[in-house]
Amino acid sequence: MEGRIINLPNFLSFLRILLIPWFLYFFHTGHLTIAIVIMIVAVLSDWFDGRAARWTNDVSEMGKILDPLADKLCLASVAVYFFWVGQLPLWFVIFAVFRDVLIFAGAAYVRMKHSVVTTSLWPGKWAVGFVSMMFIVMVWPIPLFTRYPVKEIFLYLSTITLFYSFLLYCMRFWKIHKGEDYKP
Repeated sequence: MEGRIINLPNFLSFLRILLIPWFLYFFHTGHLTIAIVIMIVAVLSDWFDGRAARWTNDVSEMGKILDPLADKLCLASVAVYFFWVGQLPLWFVIFAVFRDVLIFAGAAYVRMKHSVVTTSLWPGKWAVGFVSMMFIVMVWPIPLFTRYPVKEIFLYLSTITLFYSFLLYCMRFWKIHKGEDYKP
């Protein structure tokens, strides 16, 4: 692995993983303010880790794996929780989790078979952004979010962008597998 394993960007990704159970605990026990702060810290750490890696010129192979893993663990954990409490449909949870498992497996395959560590695609980042906005809408009890179908809008935007990015990841993995030009 290139780059340092212990650096600010990797710490931020690891922090995001550590925040998952705390967010779920505080949200489930009705401590909404603490849960919202934890969620905002997690979203900001996701935004900041990649920028910190580029600003400090500390991009590492570990970070290229840890950042998307943290995204996938956060999405899956929170989605399963919201399904469990009846706030998300099963079809969305199955779709989002299955998509992430396939993308992670595809990335692991091209890493092992072709020694290529893939990076996130911008449509995937948009998808994570829409999912994050949906989760924020579900957590933050302001009248705008409860009076209008804001959650449903983000649910469908999330679904569309998750599917679109999934297709792009599949095409990228296929190109790498076939030995075609690939730019990380």
